[in-house]
Amino acid sequence: MLNKVPEVTAVFWLIKILSTTVGETGADYLAVHVGLGTAVTGALMLALLVLALFRQLNATRYVPSTYWLTVVLVSIVGTQITDALTDTLGVSLYASTAVFAVALAATFLLWYRCERTLSIHTIVTRRRELFYWAAILLTFALGTAAGDLATEALGLGFRLGVVVFSALIGITALAYYLGGNAVLTFWVAYILTRPLGASLGDLLSQASEYGGVGLGTVRTSIAFLTVIVALVAWQSAIERAPRGQTSR
Repeated sequence: MLNKVPEVTAVFWLIKILSTTVGETGADYLAVHVGLGTAVTGALMLALLVLALFRQLNATRYVPSTYWLTVVLVSIVGTQITDALTDTLGVSLYASTAVFAVALAATFLLWYRCERTLSIHTIVTRRRELFYWAAILLTFALGTAAGDLATEALGLGFRLGVVVFSALIGITALAYYLGGNAVLTFWVAYILTRPLGASLGDLLSQASEYGGVGLGTVRTSIAFLTVIVALVAWQSAIERAPRGQTSR
């Protein structure tokens, strides 16, 4: 089958950050404002993720709408996993961050031992795709835990959190352009976009007394989802265009 993962472009990173923000605000909206609670929200989103992942795995090529729907749902489920550990089971953010980091490292190690590569440019077998999505889920869970650890437990706050994680992503990008390992810098940036998106989502949605702008989870989620849908529709149109017409 053809590679099932999109090319890494500026649009890729923009959609990724937007999807992580939706994961943060969407999970909060369903669990708190709709009143579903963490358990029901997690179960519902997990069921939707299984359906989306089934469709993604059975596709024979990259389909933008299917791929990014799966990413958004992974973002929400990853957020719910961390929130359940912290809020329901009382696991400290230090512990959950460490556990997810070890789990992600173990996934990468097993992936490399089996496939001899961690490159996203060769996701052309079912086994590689399963490794890929397992790693993606763990990056969201780790990013959520690390982001909450930085902004809440360590007291950075939402505004400073956005600045710090943006700076770390900038440093990672600079390292790549200076000749750093492409695979390593990609995955480091992928992990860091999760706490950046979470901090941005909290900054926009939370009330001013909590350090936010006060847009609310509904308006923030709708605004970001609208941009995601527009960008994915644009990518889908490019994918459907006959060869030779996309550059016109």
